[in-house]
Amino acid sequence: MKSIASGIEQWSWFSEEKQMDFNGLVLTTNDECVIVDPPPINAHDTTRLLSLAPTHIVLTNRDHTREAEAFRTEFKIPVYAPAADAPQMEIAIDTTYDDGGVLPGGLVAIHLRNMKSPGESALLLKQDSGYLILGDALIGKPVGELRLLPAEKFADVDKAKESLTRLLDYGYEAVLAGDGTSILSGGKDAVRRALTG
Repeated sequence: MKSIASGIEQWSWFSEEKQMDFNGLVLTTNDECVIVDPPPINAHDTTRLLSLAPTHIVLTNRDHTREAEAFRTEFKIPVYAPAADAPQMEIAIDTTYDDGGVLPGGLVAIHLRNMKSPGESALLLKQDSGYLILGDALIGKPVGELRLLPAEKFADVDKAKESLTRLLDYGYEAVLAGDGTSILSGGKDAVRRALTG
């Protein structure tokens, strides 16, 4: 597990199929410790996670359940997911959220329409200069850049791009990618490039 900033840690699991890292985050703020989109985890990182005493799991979309059920059982904590995706998820969801919802850890939900799944959401953490947390909205690949999933993943890729432009309305410097490599500075510019390229 690597430290991104004070109270923000990330671990990764390499997907042979996708040839990129799947990333999980642990956000510790005040009395809450939130896990976001947890991929498989090794024994060393599990020990670190246990020491942090997680309180909640937040998922960004229906396809990022990953290890959420195992973590819910292990830590006895609730799972939050986008309301529009919850009925399509393979696990039961404890609490759903909508656009603008304030989640555990102070995360603000940003619903993105016309994406791969109906509930796809980004999460904004208003800490330091701001962190934008993405599930499948944009992928961190190649290093230092962001890109959309392949066009066939969308009903209408142009509508998906249009929806993503709302990410430019928020303040953040870092983009923490659920898939691929996170961008710790110049993240907003990387989002802009991804949408205009």
